[in-house]
Amino acid sequence: MTMFSLSGRRAVVTGGSSGIGRAIAERFTGQGAEVHVLDLNPAADGPGTPHACDVADQRQVDDAIARIGRVDILVNSAGVSHIGRADNTSEEDFDRIFRINVKGVYNTLHAVVPVMRAQGGGVILNICSVAATAGLNDRFAYSMSKGAVLSMTLSVAKDYIHDGIRCNCLSPARVHTAFVDGFLSRNYPGREAEVFERLSKSQPIGRMGRPEEIAHAALFLCSEEAGFITGCDYPVDGGFLRLNT
Repeated sequence: MTMFSLSGRRAVVTGGSSGIGRAIAERFTGQGAEVHVLDLNPAADGPGTPHACDVADQRQVDDAIARIGRVDILVNSAGVSHIGRADNTSEEDFDRIFRINVKGVYNTLHAVVPVMRAQGGGVILNICSVAATAGLNDRFAYSMSKGAVLSMTLSVAKDYIHDGIRCNCLSPARVHTAFVDGFLSRNYPGREAEVFERLSKSQPIGRMGRPEEIAHAALFLCSEEAGFITGCDYPVDGGFLRLNT
């Protein structure tokens, strides 16, 4: 038997056209899953079957899930970041973070949980963040949103455990994606390498994570090998939460 096989499983990955979501979609496809990617701007060269969908719009999410039909695995990876504190975060930015990072997860759960209950079970994985449980500088709205994702994970795991639905979340620390490169070029022009090195060393392991490393953890939690695991938050953080002093 091949370990971590997803053969015959149908997976929905939100935000699956870039970054961590894309790495997860690619990993799942490689393990035999039929992957459907929900993304605001699906990549033409991306893995799986693309569905143009704004996860913050419940009607769009409902329509996409209705087209897909059976869903064995749901991965909520769509999300955006934000730099700011409580006193300098605008209402517009706060609402935007909430719509995408919180309501977006709610919308997919609202659409997929009834499907999984009807078919006798399924697996849900939410991409959270160390920001949900650690105090991070200048991450007020983002931390709010990820705290909500963690709470939703625990609630769903508790509410549907007897329906055969497992629900967990992964909490990465800094992961090197195109977002990081764009953030550095916008905010630290000419100092990108210097700031990248400083951010990398904020993880005790001495570097940022790679999207594929998050995807490996996602594969495990969504596989049959993790069948006894639900209601858990897994830090994938290079020691950030427990080893920083």
